[in-house]
Amino acid sequence: MKKLLLHTCCGPCAIYVAKELMKQFEVSLYFYNPNIQPEAEYVRRRDEVVRWSLKEGMELIESPYKSEEWFKRVKGLENEPEGGQRCRICYDMRLEDTARYASLNNFNIFTTTMTISPHKPATVVNQVGREVAEKINQENTDRKLEGRLVEFLEADWKKHDGFKIACKLSREEGFYRQDYCGCVYSQKRIDRK
Repeated sequence: MKKLLLHTCCGPCAIYVAKELMKQFEVSLYFYNPNIQPEAEYVRRRDEVVRWSLKEGMELIESPYKSEEWFKRVKGLENEPEGGQRCRICYDMRLEDTARYASLNNFNIFTTTMTISPHKPATVVNQVGREVAEKINQENTDRKLEGRLVEFLEADWKKHDGFKIACKLSREEGFYRQDYCGCVYSQKRIDRK
């Protein structure tokens, strides 16, 4: 069975996606979300994933919380609308970190839970995933690095009632469900409503 590294943003997004992927792959969760603020929110979401992964017996890898780097990358894009250029940079940052870890740690494939969200355009997330895989594979080839070539698994997890099923599973699991994507800019938009 091929090894798959699943970028995971939170328990409610992971539960359905991971269960589906486990039918075909040996799945490990990868928690890398420097976009989530405040840090207490990051910890709350991470702890939900930790609790669930322990219950399910799934490997969970946590990459360091690098919020300062995230803020540097999105500087000047604070007023971008949700789904705009700031979000694309955020997807790229998180998927690149996931792909690099996958390549260096013997995973064949990586993907993300992000497309379960009705607020995340799967076409953009999948395009970023493909580009990141190409970049990491090219780096490995050019520099003759020890990493393996990785493939990005494209998906739109919200299709076929995926989002509804994820919500149902999340309620059954008793997950905390956040009401904003994670970054301070998306939270401000929610707070203004």
